[in-house]
Amino acid sequence: MSPTTRVLLELLALCVPETGRAWAAALTDAGAAARFTADFAAATRRAGQAPLALDAPARDRLRAAGVDWPLDAWGADDLARVAMLLHAADRLPPGALVALVEDANAHGDTDERRAVLLALPLLPDAARFVALAVDACRTNVRPLFEAIACDNPFPQRHFPEASFNQLVLKAVFLDVPLAHVVGLGARRGGELRRMAADYARERRAAGRPVSADLAGLAEEGR
Repeated sequence: MSPTTRVLLELLALCVPETGRAWAAALTDAGAAARFTADFAAATRRAGQAPLALDAPARDRLRAAGVDWPLDAWGADDLARVAMLLHAADRLPPGALVALVEDANAHGDTDERRAVLLALPLLPDAARFVALAVDACRTNVRPLFEAIACDNPFPQRHFPEASFNQLVLKAVFLDVPLAHVVGLGARRGGELRRMAADYARERRAAGRPVSADLAGLAEEGR
């Protein structure tokens, strides 16, 4: 079991209600692979959706395990599902893992698909999931868009420039605070500034307000 998987499972044991503890403890059973789909679907019912209340030691353990971005928007069911995906990654060959992740994304409900997106930066050879993540940016389901766009390092690390720029502009369109887009400062190139400036001009021409995020992205007035 990888250090990251171990930390997530240990934190999960502290987050789930008493009624879900036996279920959480059984996620690493030898036969768990055969139960993955059922357990993945049951996570909300078993673990609940209470926000994670991570104290400083827990955050330190996560950072030491490679999770150095905020998990403030995660619920206990998110933690459970991400831990399940990482545990699957520890034991499955690459092709089988890809098939499992794609199936969970294609056939899951909104909460399940959200967890897939949250897990992407932690999966091995994560770049192979770029197409899945880029497609998620096209959704009109806000929780899914926010799962990939907000406090998620995957786009910064793996998106091509055009896809990253489109994610940022959609965040502006949806009024998603750009402060939550990981790595924006490092990836804000001339093309993104030009696109933002064009969008700002279009909004002004239509008599619509220009948000501070959009104005700052275009570096207007500087």
